[in-house]
Amino acid sequence: MTDFTMEKGADGVAVITWDVPGKSMNVLSMHGATALNGLIDDALADEAVKGIVITSGKKDFAAGMDLKVIAGMKDANGAQGVFDGVMTLHHLLRKIELAGMDPKTKKGGKPIASALPGTALGIGLELPLATHRIFAADNPKAKIGLPEIMVGIFPGAGGTTRLARKLGAMMAAPFLLEGKLSDPKKAKSAGLIDEVVADPLAAARAWVLEAKDADIVKPWDAKGYKMPGGEPFHPAGFMTFVGASAMVHGKTMGVYPAAKALLSAVYEGAMVPFDQALKIEARWFTNVLMNPSSTAMIRSLFINKEALEKGANRPEAPDQTVKKVGILGAGMMGAGIAYVSAMAGIEVVLIDAAQESADRGKAYSTGLLDKAISRKKSTEEKKAEVLARITATTDYAALEGCDLIVEAVFEDPSVKAEVTRRAEAVIPEDAIFATNTSTLPIGDLAKASSRPEQFIGIHFFSPVDKMLLVEIIKGKETGPVAVAKALDFVRQIRKTPIVVNDARFFYANRCIIPYINEGIRMVGEGVNPTLVENAAKMMGMPLGPLQLVDETSIDLGVKIAKATRAAMGDAYSDGAVDEVLFWMADQGRMGRKGGAGFYAYEDGKRQGLWEGLDARYPRAEDQPELQDIQHRLMFAQSLEAVRALEDGVLEDIREGDVGAILGWGFAPWSGGPFGWLDILGARKAVEICDRLTAAHGDRFQAPALLREMAEKGESFYGRFGGQQKAA
Repeated sequence: MTDFTMEKGADGVAVITWDVPGKSMNVLSMHGATALNGLIDDALADEAVKGIVITSGKKDFAAGMDLKVIAGMKDANGAQGVFDGVMTLHHLLRKIELAGMDPKTKKGGKPIASALPGTALGIGLELPLATHRIFAADNPKAKIGLPEIMVGIFPGAGGTTRLARKLGAMMAAPFLLEGKLSDPKKAKSAGLIDEVVADPLAAARAWVLEAKDADIVKPWDAKGYKMPGGEPFHPAGFMTFVGASAMVHGKTMGVYPAAKALLSAVYEGAMVPFDQALKIEARWFTNVLMNPSSTAMIRSLFINKEALEKGANRPEAPDQTVKKVGILGAGMMGAGIAYVSAMAGIEVVLIDAAQESADRGKAYSTGLLDKAISRKKSTEEKKAEVLARITATTDYAALEGCDLIVEAVFEDPSVKAEVTRRAEAVIPEDAIFATNTSTLPIGDLAKASSRPEQFIGIHFFSPVDKMLLVEIIKGKETGPVAVAKALDFVRQIRKTPIVVNDARFFYANRCIIPYINEGIRMVGEGVNPTLVENAAKMMGMPLGPLQLVDETSIDLGVKIAKATRAAMGDAYSDGAVDEVLFWMADQGRMGRKGGAGFYAYEDGKRQGLWEGLDARYPRAEDQPELQDIQHRLMFAQSLEAVRALEDGVLEDIREGDVGAILGWGFAPWSGGPFGWLDILGARKAVEICDRLTAAHGDRFQAPALLREMAEKGESFYGRFGGQQKAA
């Protein structure tokens, strides 16, 4: 079987069907592009063919370009290989667009339409944009758009140039610069596609038989074309590009190369003929793909994330699909877990000590579903169906028949131990028990269980319905079936899992706490808090350390600090942080939830950094260089990730990078802490560590593994190959 096949009908319509063998959704490879090129040549040369329809043999049209193929172009022949490969696609799509017409008269071409049965993303929309009419099925679940910017690249197969010329730079911006996706009706309203019909193949077939010469000439190929909204040298167009440039820099802080390159491709391309604009787009696309940031983002946010979601590190065990889950604790965390479980079709028993609390936990799902209905993203029928799956009760007997228990009660070992014993008295012998905890050691909590091999940690991030990451923690006695159960459950609720071994703070909190602490420590040193926050954001962190501690709450920080100091004794080294943190707590400034923290708040809205910080911690006369602050914040996290790998808490650097980006937003442009260290280079990283250690202390000592890699000239992905450390 091939990726594309063609059937010529007696009515003169050639239907080219895209159906990649062995894939749930179509993706375009260079082999597939070659096959499509041959079929287009055949159809254009055949006098019996009056028109062409390109459609899909699957329920969706296409998911995009195979990013592994793009990476292969780069690895094989560098920049020239990427450029040549992209230009091959441009020539193919331009051939479809011109359709054999006379270059001077624009007559004699054969109409080519696309029929989209469902979702069309990336090249799955770039290809239709080159056809003369796009028909989409009236399928509200379908998504149409160009999401490439989300993985560190931009639409490079003509999508950038065509959409900008079709809609104008301003109207195209949400789809190009933000990766906005739309259902078919909204895509038609926005001008991305042309028709939404019940049967797109039949409609497309009818259209190509009736189309005239003028119907297949694209606006940019017609005489007198002017770009909607104005070209860059037009007063209106000039202001659009000035505003877009400011917006891009404001959102990306200059660390995401794809957004700037996309804007450059549109700006430069708008001032030259269309075919030259395609070459400009290809050059900028090549420029982005050769940037190590692009490689790192594709690797972590696409290839590695997908591998982990498909069970790359799942132990061999029978299918562990969850049928009935019991959730102990109906607070915000338990209520969120109940919601995502019920949404995934799982029967849920939600237990709390008081019926009122259990009902309130179920009401959390009601609120989320009502909000979805108000936004027309759900229906009353769907709401009733989801809520019917949730039983809110105080009766542990209702847990009978549950194959998974997720305990989400207060972070108190004695409380967790009590509910563990009560649940295990009722649930089946083969049920798996998972504790949702962010700091308490799994091995200690498992002591309350009569079946420690079936006891595991599942650390959800709040709010559960929005956060994509779930951290699965193996205790020393946790068995493979428990790990498989946890992974299968996370897959069911459509989250991304990482699996780590038991240790203080596990992986995510182990890395994020030093980031927060470094920011607080600098405030105590007299560094301008605004400089600290902006330095973090200019490195691509979504929140500065002070804003982050406000969001997570200062009283929680105090609690963690006290517990850590008690556990570590003389080895504890964050006294300077505690001085600031405990003082803030003494002032009653507990963070955003209390309306006062490192930031001032008014009606729950952040107003700016609290002026009282300056009085308590006067700003030093000599402020540090921006890069020094950034290095302190980035290395505080990254070195802890390396130590987690050294200690065996982290077994796979892919999980370390994906977990960092999805768990706490570690500079996505870098591909994660290991990706960032690889971009920096081990030798350079060790040099910076030595400099930071001399200036700020032993917390910046380069781990032995990093120093060894520097001596050998190795990289993390070169040494571990994206596989498990033990491999």
